Amino acid sequence: MKPTKTPLNPCFSSGPCAKRPGWSLDALKGAAVGRSHRAKIGKTKLAEAIDRSKKILGMPDDYVLGIVPASDTGAIEMAMWSLLGERGVEVLCWESFGSGWATDCKSQLKLENLVVSKAAYGQLPDLSKVNWNNDVVFTWNGTTSGARVPDGNWIPTDREGLAICDATSAVFAMQMPWQKLDVVTWSWQKVLGGEGGHGMIALSPRAVKRLEQFTPARALPKIFQMSKGGKLISGIFAGETINTPSMLCVEDAIDGLKWAESIGGLAGLVTRSEANLKVIEDWVAKSTWAAFLAEDKAIRSSTSICLKIIDPAYTALSEEDQAKHAKTIVSMLEKEGAAFDIGAYRDAPVGFRIWGGATVESTDLALLMPWLDWAWGEVRATF
Repeated sequence: MKPTKTPLNPCFSSGPCAKRPGWSLDALKGAAVGRSHRAKIGKTKLAEAIDRSKKILGMPDDYVLGIVPASDTGAIEMAMWSLLGERGVEVLCWESFGSGWATDCKSQLKLENLVVSKAAYGQLPDLSKVNWNNDVVFTWNGTTSGARVPDGNWIPTDREGLAICDATSAVFAMQMPWQKLDVVTWSWQKVLGGEGGHGMIALSPRAVKRLEQFTPARALPKIFQMSKGGKLISGIFAGETINTPSMLCVEDAIDGLKWAESIGGLAGLVTRSEANLKVIEDWVAKSTWAAFLAEDKAIRSSTSICLKIIDPAYTALSEEDQAKHAKTIVSMLEKEGAAFDIGAYRDAPVGFRIWGGATVESTDLALLMPWLDWAWGEVRATF
């Protein structure tokens, strides 16, 4: 039967993600609008966003953290263009964004000593075979595949290369083993539900040393430059951004960080995300038609939760018809106000992608599950 209750907040997009519970535009009333980001008030707020982030995440004191342009994409590209080329590079990819970084390493950076290790959506490459004499580029959590690395045990402490990690859909929802990571990037619009356009980049002492001692054989755009004259441009990591940030977005980011602190910091955020995953796991366990794209529970994401349709009558259809029916379900749920933006990513297998980050309420996910069953029943009756 058609459900009678819809989620209070049907925003389940994987980016930009749902705002924190209770958010309103009043959260931005303290924004330093109309002021220079280089003025004392602007630099103070930018530094606050950095300092609160480091504290919540438990980042080591000797790591630096900066706000950079162009979201997570800008941050990871900045890292690759600035750091790669000193030694061989291995890129691990099991979803769209990791594959994109591999393509950039080959076609844009034109790295000669390059290894690309691939796995299918929902799976991981063999992490035990990674050569850590190389620099290694990887996503912690596959935003478009629903698969994540299980932990940092596969990364050696005595590695020769740098561990360069795109963690945009993992940071603030999963424990990050900082001592195993040399570069970590993310964006504001993911787990804390911030606004888009701004990225963050964390560097270990080893990454800073590389920046100061290695000059890549390529021209670097201004927005990628993190060192000058053999020295780290330290202002970037103290609130002196490379380009002009939106002070409204900065205020929104600070609001999200304050909310995170109010619910117990990182532990509270992780708990909320894992509770969201469990709602969907409990539903999938009883479902006759849906399953996780990441079948192995040990590598299943708690944020970008990807589902596939396994009903034999559906899988027997052509790929075109499968895609059509999945899109119909997404459209039906949007029309009913039950779920927005839950279609699988354009490069991913056909199915659904439901955001389970900390700003999503598990009660809303519980209300969504009957709607999925209803929409499937309506579509299934047509073939």
